[in-house]
Amino acid sequence: MATTSASASLLQPRSFGVRSHNPPRPKSFTLPFPQRNRCHVSFRVSASVSVSNPDVRTGPDDLVASILSKVVQTDGGVSLKKEEHKEVAEVAQELQKYCVNEPVKCPLIFGEWDVVYCSQPTSPGGGYRSALGRLFFKTKQMIQVVEAPDIVRNKVSFSALGFLDGEVSLKGKLKALDSEWIQVVFEAPELKLGSWEVQYGGQSEVKLRITYVDDKIRLGLGSRGSLFVFKRI
Repeated sequence: MATTSASASLLQPRSFGVRSHNPPRPKSFTLPFPQRNRCHVSFRVSASVSVSNPDVRTGPDDLVASILSKVVQTDGGVSLKKEEHKEVAEVAQELQKYCVNEPVKCPLIFGEWDVVYCSQPTSPGGGYRSALGRLFFKTKQMIQVVEAPDIVRNKVSFSALGFLDGEVSLKGKLKALDSEWIQVVFEAPELKLGSWEVQYGGQSEVKLRITYVDDKIRLGLGSRGSLFVFKRI
């Protein structure tokens, strides 16, 4: 039980976004999601695109393939070097030029997503994703489920000390702040470690700007600038 207590103290998950007490937009409104399967796309990109990485191609399909090739199998970005993080940011910047208008209203945001990358790798999951936390916990999967009309569920599953399965989960309510920014207020997290379950801590709040979404990936920018890449499951 001492080991369980010590493990629990490291688990202070942040909610796949960045906390902020100052919303990026002063107004909010409920989500008027359309009941249709496609989003209206308006391309906001010029005919020529210049990036420092010559391997980056400019079509949306190529850009999606490029960013996924850079972030999968990197432990959410932990194993990437500084220059590799820069390359991911460059591709994301070009890809957001192909984003649909008013992405918060797009039905494509709903579904089950694998959190495959964060520019601040310790942000999703908090303490247990720190250098110390990773000595005790090996991340198996970080999942975010967005359910219509306004429910968000985050779950991080892991192996503790190499033999004990566990997970941390959060449930939150989503609200649109404008056509691109969303706010999610999460209930207190729940920790499962083997047969032991506990709810601890308090509410948390995140704000995220949706910069791109299609049937394969979703990109988000936290209110403090962290880049997230979500891959549809």
